[in-house]
Amino acid sequence: MNVKTLSLTALGSLILLTGCDQLKDLSYSTTPNPLEMHGDSVAISVSVTIPPKGIKKKVTAEMTPKLGDISLGSWLIHGEKVEGNGQSISFKPGGTATFTDVVAYHPSMENTQLVLTGKIMKGGKVKDPLPEATLADATIITPLLVQREFQMMFQGVTLQRETAKSVTAEINYLKGQSEVRANELKEKDITDLIAWIETAQKNPKITITGIDIKGFASPDGEESKNGTLSEARYRTARAALITLFKAKKFTNFIDSSSYATEGKGEDFEGFKEQLNRTKSISESEKNLLLRVITMNDNSDQREQQMKDLGKVYQELEREVFPSIRRAVITVSYSEKGPSDEEYLSMATAQDARLTAEEWVFIAQNLVKNPKEKASVVDAGLKAFASDARLLNNAGALAYQAKNYAAAKDYFQKSSKISDNDAVKNNIAGIYMMDGDRASAKATLDKVKSKGTETKYNMGILSVLDGKYDAAVTFFGSAPSYNSALAYVLNGKLNEATQKLEASEDKNSGKGLYLKAIIAARSGEGVESVVKHLNAALAKDASLKTKAANDREFVKFANDTNFSAAIK
Repeated sequence: MNVKTLSLTALGSLILLTGCDQLKDLSYSTTPNPLEMHGDSVAISVSVTIPPKGIKKKVTAEMTPKLGDISLGSWLIHGEKVEGNGQSISFKPGGTATFTDVVAYHPSMENTQLVLTGKIMKGGKVKDPLPEATLADATIITPLLVQREFQMMFQGVTLQRETAKSVTAEINYLKGQSEVRANELKEKDITDLIAWIETAQKNPKITITGIDIKGFASPDGEESKNGTLSEARYRTARAALITLFKAKKFTNFIDSSSYATEGKGEDFEGFKEQLNRTKSISESEKNLLLRVITMNDNSDQREQQMKDLGKVYQELEREVFPSIRRAVITVSYSEKGPSDEEYLSMATAQDARLTAEEWVFIAQNLVKNPKEKASVVDAGLKAFASDARLLNNAGALAYQAKNYAAAKDYFQKSSKISDNDAVKNNIAGIYMMDGDRASAKATLDKVKSKGTETKYNMGILSVLDGKYDAAVTFFGSAPSYNSALAYVLNGKLNEATQKLEASEDKNSGKGLYLKAIIAARSGEGVESVVKHLNAALAKDASLKTKAANDREFVKFANDTNFSAAIK
């Protein structure tokens, strides 16, 4: 049990005159008065002052404090000639004995007074009873006003709304030549490319961003000639493409300067790829050819070595070289994904094309109403029942709807798939609602990256632990009812008012009730307290019973205006 050291001053004292000449004229002072709950406990400090000659030298007083039905044990005071336990008080000067205790809080303590009974003894015999005395009023339990519902963490996605893509086509050439043959322009990849461009230009979601042409030569022949040949091939490919565009009345890319072009020389990478795909050449022959290509810088010698391989070179001429004597045309474009309206329509229709990421995105970004969000998430789970993000978000929505059993089920399923920070934070909320603060705290401690939600939840726990400084820090700068309450408990009433007035709860029943407490603690007077109470009760009539028993307002108990408000 955590015990907060109390530093409050006494709010009242009681003078008790005993009818016994053995012990007389005692005075009691209790701190605090009324009593206050901090964390899970109530700390009590009682000072007993005995005037000069107030206690005989051989007298012992056994004092029995009780808080409702809870006994705090016994306190002993004795005269200067009595040996044993207890606090000794001299006869002539008198003195003060202080007793402290900490007891676990129980709900009954809200309306329970701290009372003292006991007996006066001399020589082991009871001489007189100690008259009963009321030491303190019942307990202030304002920390229990904290709103315990944790903030949920939703898992989102960054959806790429526009994607960079490309399509390619090739024009092949005869050995040592750069002229584009007419039949090459009728090959499927070229006709498909032209057809695609024609369609793309009519599609508002597609924007062609560039056309790149690279010319290549096969690694046979002289390297210098191959470099020139590759450049000639990209130029002729470009010219052929422009001619096709003009015939189709394409308005873009009919200017040669609009193209990115490059002569790549000998196409070693293409050679390797095509060689790999060729089945007519053995693996050992392929390895030999690769060694010839990579280890010989002299192009003439390299070509002669390949020719020396006889049939293998013939296979190269037939299967490999023709496909890499080419110009590669790459059309780059960006494609926009569905619009917000299209996504919403697809979600309504439960379109099978939607990915799990898109379901998460739609629910989190395009739908505002919590019930509609839940419907979208449920639809997503029909298609992706094992997606941890959708399961977590379904649980978070169920939690906010106070359907804690369903939330728990979703979180457990999500955590088995991906035990991440979000689901840890949210499971802690389930522990909180189950009354298991220890597990809630332990689970929040495991969150690696503690964002605003987790810190806020740790603030709730700090209030309940009586750690009000920590609570203020955890709640941060964002205004909220709980943050205002933490400032109240921390004794910073101006800051509490500022937070409350800036929060969504400033005019709610609980917010107005907290304003009444702030008014009472600030000494604003009964008029201000009653004004806020009346406003609070108009919003939430159930607070009337709370106000009638709340020791925050004990000093107004006999005021007619206050009595009328809570009647």
